[in-house]
Amino acid sequence: MISILIVDDHAVVRSGLKMLLGARQDFRVVGEAAEGNEGIRKAQELGPDVVLMDLSMPQGKDGLTATSELKKVMPGVAVLMLTMHDDEQYLFQAIHAGASGYVLKSAPHEELQAAIESVARGEAYLTPGATKRLMGEYLDKMKQGENLDVYETLSDREKEILALVAKGYANKEIAEQLVISVKTVETHKSNVMEKLNLRTRPELVKYAVKKGLLQFE
Repeated sequence: MISILIVDDHAVVRSGLKMLLGARQDFRVVGEAAEGNEGIRKAQELGPDVVLMDLSMPQGKDGLTATSELKKVMPGVAVLMLTMHDDEQYLFQAIHAGASGYVLKSAPHEELQAAIESVARGEAYLTPGATKRLMGEYLDKMKQGENLDVYETLSDREKEILALVAKGYANKEIAEQLVISVKTVETHKSNVMEKLNLRTRPELVKYAVKKGLLQFE
């Protein structure tokens, strides 16, 4: 069962999404919010697996700001950005804010449901058009000879966990130190290893040494 929080400033949209998602036996809408601040509060209160976040909410906090702040206090929650803007500028901002996926409101219902399933599994989801644009930008940067440092794509929390793992701390110790669950530590650790294309702890330690992350207090 995937629990979902809907954050959208239009009551009609929220109602329609509740009906659509409620028709799935493996989906459960646990709450809704009309703007970003309320969405953050409801997410902390209800602990959903997925937050379906509207990008543009004129009243209160917008979706990008809310996503960024929510990921700081609940790094394990998956945020799926739902928007009418098919614009790469918003796409890149959403990813930078910490969103796990980006889906257009004009997309078929089946695509929205597939996106929710993907981000709930800890995967990223982008529409085919968005993926094409991201790859295009990456290739353009490679052609321009830019030095792409994968380390900079890690979130602040992922960088913290990378350093602690490299220093030899166990998952439970890291969880206690950062006041998060062991499961969240394991998820971040897995994401770090995947992003950096590392397979073993020795490889991770070697990488951390090269980055100058092993300064003990």
